Amino acid sequence: MLKRKIERRGKKLRKLEGRQLKCLMNFDGGLLSIALSLSLMALPEIVTAQTVTFSEAQVQEGKQVYDLNCASCHGVNLEGAAVIPGLSDTTFASKWSEAPLEQFAYDLQRMPPGNQGAISEENYRQLVAYILSNNGVASATDDETIDLGLQADLYLPQLIENLPVENFVIAEGAAQILNNYTTVTQDMLLNPPEEDWLLWQGSYDNHGFSRLDKINRQTVTDLELSWRMPLQTGVNNPGPIVHDGVMYLFTFPDTVLAIDARNGALLWRYEHQSEVAASQKKGIALFGDTVYMPTSDLHVLALNARSGELEWDYEIKTDEKYEGYHLRMAPFIVGDTVIQGITSLRIPEGGWIEGIDRKTGTQKWRFYTIPRPGEPGGNTWNGIPMEERSGGSVWNAGAYDPELNLVYFGVAPTYNTAPLLYPVNIDGITNDALYTNATIALNPDSGELVWHYQHIENDQWDLDWAFERQIINISFEGEQRKAVINMGKLGILDAVDAATGEFLFSMDMGLQNVVTAINPETGYKTINPYTIPQLEEQRLICSNHYGAKSWPPAAFNPITRKLFLPLNEGCLEVGPDGRYQILTTNIQMREALFPGSNGNMGRIQALDLDTQEFDWRHRQPSPVISSILATAGGIVFAGDLNRHFRAFDDDTGEILWEALLDDVPSSTIITYEIEGIQYVAIVAGQTGYHVNDWARMYGIFAEPEGMPVNDAPKGGAAIWVYALEH
Repeated sequence: MLKRKIERRGKKLRKLEGRQLKCLMNFDGGLLSIALSLSLMALPEIVTAQTVTFSEAQVQEGKQVYDLNCASCHGVNLEGAAVIPGLSDTTFASKWSEAPLEQFAYDLQRMPPGNQGAISEENYRQLVAYILSNNGVASATDDETIDLGLQADLYLPQLIENLPVENFVIAEGAAQILNNYTTVTQDMLLNPPEEDWLLWQGSYDNHGFSRLDKINRQTVTDLELSWRMPLQTGVNNPGPIVHDGVMYLFTFPDTVLAIDARNGALLWRYEHQSEVAASQKKGIALFGDTVYMPTSDLHVLALNARSGELEWDYEIKTDEKYEGYHLRMAPFIVGDTVIQGITSLRIPEGGWIEGIDRKTGTQKWRFYTIPRPGEPGGNTWNGIPMEERSGGSVWNAGAYDPELNLVYFGVAPTYNTAPLLYPVNIDGITNDALYTNATIALNPDSGELVWHYQHIENDQWDLDWAFERQIINISFEGEQRKAVINMGKLGILDAVDAATGEFLFSMDMGLQNVVTAINPETGYKTINPYTIPQLEEQRLICSNHYGAKSWPPAAFNPITRKLFLPLNEGCLEVGPDGRYQILTTNIQMREALFPGSNGNMGRIQALDLDTQEFDWRHRQPSPVISSILATAGGIVFAGDLNRHFRAFDDDTGEILWEALLDDVPSSTIITYEIEGIQYVAIVAGQTGYHVNDWARMYGIFAEPEGMPVNDAPKGGAAIWVYALEH
């Protein structure tokens, strides 16, 4: 078979040469003899294939390496798990039989995810031997061993294709469970059933709140692990959704799972074969009978919720000149429109928000977050040309108000800060850089901009205001106002009117030194000139670009009127010396402790939004990594970098319950109910920027500051689901 593969490769090259020859003949028949000679010279020599050989000693050593580094995800017997590829089954054999060793070795040496380099080259050779031996390949003599030198003429042998273990086993009764699925309507999204978790943050207003109360202050101590499902490790910040007892989960890479939310049994699995490396995302959306998922290669897919079958595939068109766009946020659906934000980082011309027809998978509208010259806001970029304007990424799903028919998104800053540092002093030209660091309100049907509010202009620090927007009815100056609230990396909360964008008030968490004053009428923020980065002088700036508030969403309890914020304490030293730079001003940066932190980086802060006063706060050494979940049972859930999953009393901040996960929590926390049992779910081990950034900072300061260091081996990615004893 291998010989045939090589022969086919030669035939393909001959065909290519033939096509080249034909083209030359059409151009000029006089070139025939020259073309023919060149074609013959280019033909590959048919070689005898050399297959991998290995010793029994390598097999035995490989088993030890596998048990230590691989078995927790891929199974003790290489069988895989519901969502983890098996290494000894028909799928594996079909994929790798007689494949080039260099290709297999490349994939193998990327493992374990997030810990590349932990295994030596010799150990990888042993792993190859062990895996092949479990696929029907016999060892050779002891002096014949694998050459892992990635030679182009070395191939894996033929593997046995009738092994009994099958990967991704679908649970018995899956069809019956899925047939009970009821169509998700617009009314259900507007008023989600208490037992479901239908959107990224539970509801259109992004409260991160559940009215379920079986888990409460009295019962939470009885929470126990109900089930755990291993997942493939990778960069991801998944947000599970649950409907009619089925959990839909986006997992790495570019995969959606339908899971029996009672026990973790797999109901269906869909994997998109992306043309680029997998990138981190926040989740999926559910509407009608369809699951909507973003992909790493900029597609938005519609999958049948009952079967996982593809219904349509929409590719977001980008400028072919530019690469590096990503889809981070979960799709956001209003009526007949699927709304998807684009992250663009340093790409010229910046990002945008795309409106897609929910039923047909065709484009409805596009709103550019970086205005073009001549457009409203186009004169706020210090006069620089369009190709020098960048950023304006949209990282998080929006919020929606049905009465106003407006969707709200946060827009990130630009990294090309140098051309914006000093104003050009030309009438009509500013360096505010709209719509970066702004809340924008769009009509979901047309994509038309209704209003915007910029929280801080000309961001020279990468201090985003790009996170979740929450819609909350508040009492303000004796009136009830519908407000859009959000907090940026500085730890300053802004509230603006949901209908007009009028500034209402701000609250400073006391974790920053960049803003010295906030105008009570406009919200305009006076910048401390000391914190403007300089190449000549080392300066302390707080917070840091990891964010006092970052990706993990806050939670609001509409019963108690309290907002619960996941915060972290940290600063930067900026100037001529540092470890890295991320902006174009050539300023060097390095992490620094927040003054007076006293060995604490993590904080959960409770606020009373009606009185605009601080309530309780909980400080801890470990940074807060997960979202906050608030419930009608008086419980606040949160997870941290040291693998704690905790339940707090929402009235006092007292820790009522905690569990130690075997990896770092990294997702939004959700709760749901099936047959009278309330569950709480969190994903661990799938990390991204936020987790990795704070892990790096914590690692720098933990030991010198006497903070606890968790050296336990990581258990790998998994979803953990807890429930009361039953």
